[in-house]
Amino acid sequence: GAISHEHLSFLAGRTTVGPVGDRVRLAAVCDLSPTAGAFASAEFGAETSHTDLTEMLETARPDVVHVLTPPETHPVLVAQALDAGADVICEKPITPDLATLDELLAKASARGRRLIESHNYRFNESIRRIRNEIDAGALGPVREVEIRIVLPVTDPAGRFGDPNLPNPIHRMPAGVIHDFTTHFAYLVRHLAPGVDYRRVAAAWSRHDDNALFRYDDLDALLIGEGPDGAVHARLRFDARSAPDSFTVTVRGADGFAETDLFQPYVRFVRPRPGGAKISPIVNHLAGGATLLTAGVRNLGQKLLQHGPYEGLHRMLDEIYTALATGKEPPITTDDLRSASELVDLLLDERVAL
Repeated sequence: GAISHEHLSFLAGRTTVGPVGDRVRLAAVCDLSPTAGAFASAEFGAETSHTDLTEMLETARPDVVHVLTPPETHPVLVAQALDAGADVICEKPITPDLATLDELLAKASARGRRLIESHNYRFNESIRRIRNEIDAGALGPVREVEIRIVLPVTDPAGRFGDPNLPNPIHRMPAGVIHDFTTHFAYLVRHLAPGVDYRRVAAAWSRHDDNALFRYDDLDALLIGEGPDGAVHARLRFDARSAPDSFTVTVRGADGFAETDLFQPYVRFVRPRPGGAKISPIVNHLAGGATLLTAGVRNLGQKLLQHGPYEGLHRMLDEIYTALATGKEPPITTDDLRSASELVDLLLDERVAL
């Protein structure tokens, strides 16, 4: 898939975080298609190319394996890589449910290996800035998180909606939207840490007549209790609106922050010097300057063909640094379990307010 290009670019040293060649060597690639494998090997400088995972694990003996295949194949491939003695970085979702994830985590622990799921948007600059503001108390205690993804996934000309080439993701429990639920879950957990979501209502719908889709719409409300009281979260996936967007809003007792990961900017609205009457004016001026600067920067990013995966290389760099030094990776086992647990709640239509 397209995400493999991002991982391979990092492993080949074509990164936004500086050179990695002194720490990382791309030993091999593996793909069922010999043509795709040979292309990736030539394009990114892999030493060998394979069509059989067992053969690759036995001959290349990698320290780390990146599993970038369709989600339904993840559990078997991850288990095989762990059994071969490799740490594993796997694209989301690793597993369809928490129970299967726990089995793989137990295997990783028994073999002294690390299993890490890609939570790449946590490492985007705008999300890092918002989390820093939360940690500094600039927004006050978090009261609400809203995440909204708008993507025309049912379009027959797109990679999910083509009836002549059904995407494997349709076989996941929630179909195509399942591919996005992990993003919802880890971002909610990251931006409102320590919240126990006790009440969840997830409305799953199909509004399009594309028969490939089990669902093409999600509207979920979560109500939990955190260290500073009640926290609400709303998660929205919409295939019918426009333009494409991935918006994140965090509201605290003293202000709020918002961003769009597809058209990156960060806007903070909070009390300013001068009191309640002056704060709105200062916030408008600051917000206008932020949007203008972001517009110019985003135009440059488009021309350079830099997309919303800008945090993925930062994530991989921090993971490899941790693995090399024996430290805890930036995405922990608890992070994996808490995100998967939340996905399970979203998928359980019996859970209601």
